[in-house]
Amino acid sequence: MTRTMLDLTGLKCPLPALKTRKALKPLQPGDQLEVHCTDPLSVIDIPNLIRETGDKVEITERNEARIVFLVEKGDGP
Repeated sequence: MTRTMLDLTGLKCPLPALKTRKALKPLQPGDQLEVHCTDPLSVIDIPNLIRETGDKVEITERNEARIVFLVEKGDGP
């Protein structure tokens, strides 16, 4: 299991979701992707994306400065 960090601070919708999708593709099941965002819409977009991919996501940090997601690659499509 590996953990990769993806810094998407400063990017606006839809780029955080698109770049998260691209970063998930090469990961193996069980790998984790830590995503750092500043776009408030990412709290809607990234969980919706993960629901489509069949992976798991949780918000590990959320404040006025940033939002941090931890995505675990599943065995989904």
